[in-house]
Amino acid sequence: MAKSATKPGTTKVKPLGENVLVRRVEAEERTAGGILLPDAAKEKPKEGVVVAVGDGKLLDDGKRAAFTVAPGNRVIFSSYAGNEVKVDGQEYLLIAEGDILAIVE
Repeated sequence: MAKSATKPGTTKVKPLGENVLVRRVEAEERTAGGILLPDAAKEKPKEGVVVAVGDGKLLDDGKRAAFTVAPGNRVIFSSYAGNEVKVDGQEYLLIAEGDILAIVE
């Protein structure tokens, strides 16, 4: 069964299979030197928080593989990972678990 973490009043999104729903962390507003960056110059962060996970990859024996990430984990993912989706005004990334590179502890 898909596991999801949602706030009251938001739409539940349940990823299918080995997909993971991630909310990106906010981009930095300033450079290390203190220069204010306009929206067009900000690089999209490659880091986010897992909001929900699917049921897991279907294995040859009919069972589902366990996820290595869980809702609430802060993760780093590859640059061009996943598909951007917007639900109830909130932007998310729907990515395959294999595109997640690390868990930030």
